Amino acid sequence: MKAPFQLAACAEMLWRDQPIEWRASRLKELGFGVGLWNWPPHDLKKLEATGATFTIMNGYLEGRLTDDEGADLLLQSARETAEVGKRLNVQRLNLHGTGLGPGGLPIRPAEVLTGAMWMKARDTLCRIVDLAEEEQVTFTLENLNLLVDHPGVPFGRAEETLALVSGIDHPRLQLNLDLYHAQIGEGNLIELCRRSLPWIGEIQVADVPGRLEPGTGEVNWKGVARALKAMGYAGPVAMEAYASGDAEAALDAFRDAFTV
Repeated sequence: MKAPFQLAACAEMLWRDQPIEWRASRLKELGFGVGLWNWPPHDLKKLEATGATFTIMNGYLEGRLTDDEGADLLLQSARETAEVGKRLNVQRLNLHGTGLGPGGLPIRPAEVLTGAMWMKARDTLCRIVDLAEEEQVTFTLENLNLLVDHPGVPFGRAEETLALVSGIDHPRLQLNLDLYHAQIGEGNLIELCRRSLPWIGEIQVADVPGRLEPGTGEVNWKGVARALKAMGYAGPVAMEAYASGDAEAALDAFRDAFTV
């Protein structure tokens, strides 16, 4: 039986004692797409030479959705990153409500979202869509959890990212629906996937608690996979998780969970 989804894994979180190009090559050998975080630390020539399929990469280096200065910074760094993304043939470039600093904490936290912030975020994402059309790339907006990993990130909840992306409703702006984050903050994962389905560009997974591979925590990933298949989702599912032990055993557990 073959997984009905394009399976990928975040190279940054596996084999952390190996160079990133080695990790990308190994994931390719094992039949997985490759997810990346920020690109500046990496040797792009070496990553290109792996021939790996890069499913997603952070689509900006700085900036935020919610104010004029932050929006200008976001657009500037997104344009630079789009050129790198095209060089590596990255399928999706990922955004958050604000830049993330050490430990995943927001550089500009926002505990309360005002109407003005919603309007500015929508305007910023419309500018992102214009940039995406110009550069012929696709951006995603990712939900994050506020309780454990990313307190204070504006537009972190899945219901907020869904509202923004569905309101703009453009094929070059999609959801990076992270079910690890959603499980911590909101739960009801299958119904969340169903409501989000028309706008999903990628689904990311890790078990809860611990952010480890499927099968180490509380989520019934086989049930989620069956539901995704039944609702017609056939896009990428990526493991953005640390390995509880051996990395290849973790990937095997992930593949098994999403082979339905």
